[in-house]
Amino acid sequence: MSTVRLHDTLTGETRPLEPLADVVGIYSCGPTVYGPAHIGNFRSFLFADLLVRHLRWRGYTVRWVMNITDVDDKIIKGAAAAGDSITDLADRYLGRFLADADTLRMARPDVLPRATEHIDEMVALIATLLEREHAYRTDDGSIFFRIASWPAYGRLARIDPEQLRVGERVEADEYAKDDVRDFALWKGPKPGEPSWSTSIGDGRPGWHIECSAMSMTHLGPTFDIHTGGVDLIFPHHEDEIAQSEAATGQPFVRTWLHCAHLQSSGTKMAKSTGNIARVAELIDAGVSPRALRYALIAVHYRAGLNHSDASLAAAGAAVDRLDALVLALDSYGEERSDDPTLSTALESARTAFRDALDDDLNISEALAALFELVRDLNRRIEARSISTADAGRALALLRELDSVIGVLPDPADDLAADLRAMLEQRADARASRDWAASDRLRDQLAARGVAVEDTRDGQRWRRIAETARG
Repeated sequence: MSTVRLHDTLTGETRPLEPLADVVGIYSCGPTVYGPAHIGNFRSFLFADLLVRHLRWRGYTVRWVMNITDVDDKIIKGAAAAGDSITDLADRYLGRFLADADTLRMARPDVLPRATEHIDEMVALIATLLEREHAYRTDDGSIFFRIASWPAYGRLARIDPEQLRVGERVEADEYAKDDVRDFALWKGPKPGEPSWSTSIGDGRPGWHIECSAMSMTHLGPTFDIHTGGVDLIFPHHEDEIAQSEAATGQPFVRTWLHCAHLQSSGTKMAKSTGNIARVAELIDAGVSPRALRYALIAVHYRAGLNHSDASLAAAGAAVDRLDALVLALDSYGEERSDDPTLSTALESARTAFRDALDDDLNISEALAALFELVRDLNRRIEARSISTADAGRALALLRELDSVIGVLPDPADDLAADLRAMLEQRADARASRDWAASDRLRDQLAARGVAVEDTRDGQRWRRIAETARG
């Protein structure tokens, strides 16, 4: 039996998952809710979703925590521009994020902590760092982490602390500090900015301390897996390690997993470059939500992924192939003895799928195993070599594997009563050989987004996207 093995960014090793306890603790850097997330963000979120789904399928109990950053410089700026409070702005875009996540079938994390609800925990962490002299105050009331006090700084990003570049959000810190490399734990109060009155003074938290406080609150001082995009390795995750381990004296994270960028037009998808695509916009343009999910998870998380019309079309074609097989198996009927070779074929596919994902979430190999099964089952259906019961077993396996990839049609997804009635009318028309009525109802159903196919096993239907309807 294979073992789940994951590639740790910190050590560069791919090694077996050995959870600290009976529950695998996973923390994912979630959205900063100052605007709608784009699909580049969702590549990182869906990679974590795939990880969680796979571990649960493999029998692990998982506690998945994804933070919500609802106070930072961008949110403050956005709220001021919109004439909103930071709470109203954050609530609006958090709702948008959750709606997009549901559209893409992302499992809901077990905990979605908000930064503003964990100020006390951040203050306690900063107080400990001050006490241990890893942090210092400046005249304006800000508190900085002293990088010179932490010799291990730079291990995750493999950089020399003496040659540090200043990260995007560090550059934004307009506060005096002892060393340009040091980063803000707490920002002194400024007019027009939110501020909390605490035991370490008035002000608001820095970005990095938020994740340390929230992850340790919900998973403990040491936990199993931390995920995020490669852009967060430095400075964000590097800073998380330094402040967390300096405060607790314990290892912070056992395995770091980082997802490569989503590319568009040859460059990283990012709000700053304007080459972004958002979930709702793509769905409104007729892209199938399931095809979009497939496109975002179908390439190994550490490999670059390019977003294009061609990649979406390929994903749509793959989902269509799966849908067609599900429909064929669901309607299949053949009263004959079971195929004695099918159980071996199903188990071989299940094993190949499992082993691929156990190997650092090798989704490409897992999907290859899945589509080899699709080809095999289509051949058996065409040859009528399996029984009705065999078809049920094959469909059950597809549903089982889909608990990981999440792209098959929902078996609970039913048609509206009027569409169901039209399908029944069309079946009656064909039974009475009223071909004109049958064709008319087929066209009416297509106009309503339902494609109908006539097969040896009867009438099948499937939903079609807006773009496919012309």
